Amino acid sequence: MTAIVFNHATVRERADMLSFLHLSAERGIDTVSIWGDEITKVGEANALAALRDHGMKVSGYNRIGPFVPEYLGRAEAELERAARFGADHVFLFTGGLTEGERGLTAARWRAEDQIGRLLEMARRIGVKLAIEPLHPMLAGDRSVITSLTSANDLCEALGPGIGVVVDVYHLWWDERLEAEIMRAGRAGRLLGFHVNDWLLPTRHLLTDRGMMGDGIIDLPSIEGMMRRAGFRGAIEIEIFSTDWWARDPAELMDVAIARCQGLFSDLVYERAAQAVQLL
Repeated sequence: MTAIVFNHATVRERADMLSFLHLSAERGIDTVSIWGDEITKVGEANALAALRDHGMKVSGYNRIGPFVPEYLGRAEAELERAARFGADHVFLFTGGLTEGERGLTAARWRAEDQIGRLLEMARRIGVKLAIEPLHPMLAGDRSVITSLTSANDLCEALGPGIGVVVDVYHLWWDERLEAEIMRAGRAGRLLGFHVNDWLLPTRHLLTDRGMMGDGIIDLPSIEGMMRRAGFRGAIEIEIFSTDWWARDPAELMDVAIARCQGLFSDLVYERAAQAVQLL
């Protein structure tokens, strides 16, 4: 049976972290995926208190990176904060090429080296590292890891404590998707499953993701791959969309939940507000 997790990015343009946690709690959701910069905005003590008051757990912590010299000194601090928030896994955001750089070889070596260094610390503090391959058209400026094959290869090279997150927006096109999901499942490294949709036309690669069901991704098919591979985690809703960000956050969340209920047959969801109305 399956639960829903919201990634704060889905509503953060109009709902700070405290509001996001309240909206999630109203909908009976007890696990969230959070962002470090949003914690900073409301204050760590306030964010921790709100999580505790709502009885919530943290699945993913966004994020460590980009892997550029001016950021690397903060990477360990982000890992430590993720541990304080009890995050299951921390997303790695490699970034793209440095100024004047040509080709991906050096950037990939740099990213792999940094991930290996972070993994040693992550193992010590009990937080898993998560590689989320991004769409190949984002290789230049956002991530040099652009396929699940590459992510699996890197995880195998580095050993325990690191896994992968499958985001349908970035991976739906890959003809090796099912084989690589199964490969990750056999190794026990499937850490998350993010849903949204790919619109036609797509006006912006980063901020024009679709609501589930509005695009061309066969979402039930990919979810089936995840379940056959042994993934028993939640469905995480993560929508970067200027159109949806302009709407009321509560409306957005309700639409997203309804879409997931229609698409994923074994979804378990109980809205607290509806339960109250029945009393």
